[in-house]
Amino acid sequence: MNEELLYTMALTRLPGLGLIGAHRLIEAAGSATIIFNNAKNLKDIMPDVSQKVADAIVNCDVLRLCEAEIRFAEKNNIKCLTIKDEDYPSRLRECDDAPLLLFYKGTANLNSLHIINIVGTRHATEYGKDICQKFINELHEIIPDVIIVSGLAYGIDISAHRAALQHGIGTVGVLAHGLDRIYPAVHRRTAAEMLAHGGLITEYPSGTNPDRQNFIKRNRIIAGMSDATIVVESAVKGGALITADIAESYNRDCFAFPGRIGDEYSIGCNTLIRDNRAILLQSAEEFVKAMNWDSTPIIKSHEGIQRQLFPDLTSEEEFVMSQLKNNPDGLQINTLVVNTNIPINKMAGILFEMEMKGIVRIMAGGIYKLIQI
Repeated sequence: MNEELLYTMALTRLPGLGLIGAHRLIEAAGSATIIFNNAKNLKDIMPDVSQKVADAIVNCDVLRLCEAEIRFAEKNNIKCLTIKDEDYPSRLRECDDAPLLLFYKGTANLNSLHIINIVGTRHATEYGKDICQKFINELHEIIPDVIIVSGLAYGIDISAHRAALQHGIGTVGVLAHGLDRIYPAVHRRTAAEMLAHGGLITEYPSGTNPDRQNFIKRNRIIAGMSDATIVVESAVKGGALITADIAESYNRDCFAFPGRIGDEYSIGCNTLIRDNRAILLQSAEEFVKAMNWDSTPIIKSHEGIQRQLFPDLTSEEEFVMSQLKNNPDGLQINTLVVNTNIPINKMAGILFEMEMKGIVRIMAGGIYKLIQI
């Protein structure tokens, strides 16, 4: 059994520790495995750790539960992603309150170049549902590899998921409970389709009930794993506005579709726009321009690109080049993101510049390799 996974899972269940405390411990020690292997001398690694936490690690009684959870995941083809795994969402890893562990089932690449979330009221009107359909259809025409994230809830969430499936776009649902159930149950068929064309993800182990506080906490995952948050419809209060606030705290872009003055489920969006907390959105084309996403596919060709013998490299390009020098067979972008701690969007730009300078070449399977002189 994977020790790092087992001990990371144990930290998430350790009484009295909490997420921030677990983050600090892992940062100080380097890994969950080191923490547990040095449990009796934990104060040597982190002098200010409380005696209560140190004793809880020494006498950890949740390991059996964690072992059972890992076996359940293996049996049901669920990936358990620790925060240090390559497949863990890199955008989310940048956030201070990122989950130490995620449970994921699906086919979508959680580190795709274009990931957005679409959220809104559970009481979606025909206006809001129509926006989801038109926007996602237009977006697919411009950025076909985009992934749509939402919360599988009633209203705008499920409308966004279903529109994505209808138009052939990958879509990921972030759940407020374990992967042993689907809530609400009436969305089970859509959730099953998403497993083949996207996926389902949660920080909660099996057996976790969809309690109210879990929905609020899961909103940070929706915001954190995305490049941008799009609010379609919202009342003056609601989960979509919480997601927008979290996105702002993460320095992520936030957009909102305007609604008719006086409509109950347009007040939230109109207020976001009025207070300059969201960019007014009217079309997918406007969104793509605002995000500076290239609307035309880049043809990977090296004809006409002359490699400079002594190209001017930025410090980040030199850092990436050093990683590729140490791995002559090449590395995928996700691996480079993990190794360098450079956000995936920025890494994509760095690799593109290096490709234009004739320094790297993208191979089959998305492998980047240095070009030999």
